[in-house]
Amino acid sequence: MEFGIELTPNVKCYEIEFYAKLAEDNGFSYVWVTDHYNNRNAFVVLTILAKSTQKVKIGTGITNPFHINPAVIASAIATINEISNGRTILGIGAGDKFTLEKIGIKRNKPLTCVKEAVQIIRRLLSGELVEFNGEMFKFRGAKLTFNTRSIPIYIGAKGPKMLKLASEIGDGVIINASHPKDVKLALQNINVRDGFDIAVCSAFSIDRNRDVAIQNVKTVVAFIVASCPNEVLDRHGIDEESANAVKKALNEAFVKGRWKELANTVSDEMVDVFSISGTPDEVLGRIEELKRLGITQLIIGSPIGKNKAKAIKLIGENIIPRFIESQT
Repeated sequence: MEFGIELTPNVKCYEIEFYAKLAEDNGFSYVWVTDHYNNRNAFVVLTILAKSTQKVKIGTGITNPFHINPAVIASAIATINEISNGRTILGIGAGDKFTLEKIGIKRNKPLTCVKEAVQIIRRLLSGELVEFNGEMFKFRGAKLTFNTRSIPIYIGAKGPKMLKLASEIGDGVIINASHPKDVKLALQNINVRDGFDIAVCSAFSIDRNRDVAIQNVKTVVAFIVASCPNEVLDRHGIDEESANAVKKALNEAFVKGRWKELANTVSDEMVDVFSISGTPDEVLGRIEELKRLGITQLIIGSPIGKNKAKAIKLIGENIIPRFIESQT
């Protein structure tokens, strides 16, 4: 199993560059950059990382064909792949419904949209002249004017149909989950084949002090709980009253800035279900559980640690080597 890191470009580009290089130096194999309109542009950031890193694979984690046309995605990722000497990967999915609605985009037929986009992108990257008469996209002789290499495509998936699609047309899947129960359920919808990468992206917080790690991740967990379907909450025995308290506190945090009060509504049980958090020994135990289920990449997601740089080093020194040793 390999390790990736998810970086959100909500900080200055030189900071993302610093964290990416630090991750590379500490044994990470992948750097995934999130793509939302309200942050710095993911493809611009990836261009910087293509020049400043040497070994790690870099990619979107994830983009979507609702706010960017598949032809533009193909051109952008192929350009970055050229700059990085073939280290680029493409993460693509249906996008965040809430975020897309903020810019007037309705996420209609997400399964069809993602499927058609991947088909188009693959054909463009292979150098084809693309004629495509799909339900969502119409192409009339589109073609890239430069030669490209093959680029692995990962599909971000949650529901059973998107998970199945990912295993049918993707080179890998990215599953947002942290608890073995959720990962195990997701894997039931995936037809695993040779070379298919099963990546799990988890909210993550590590510190030598357990209390610091737990407290640090609570705001991220609050966002997860607030958007979580009832069936997932029920699966983990989280009652509706507790979830509603988190939702109410989250709204008040946005309106009144009461972020400390928000963290107080998030229980340790919620942290355990919706994140991988704690001391090095504690998080290693959870990672080993996920590995036994068959995942082949763990993507370390926000917040990573109270001090991100120290957390990356802690993972590189205490988690990645120990985990590799435990499997030899």
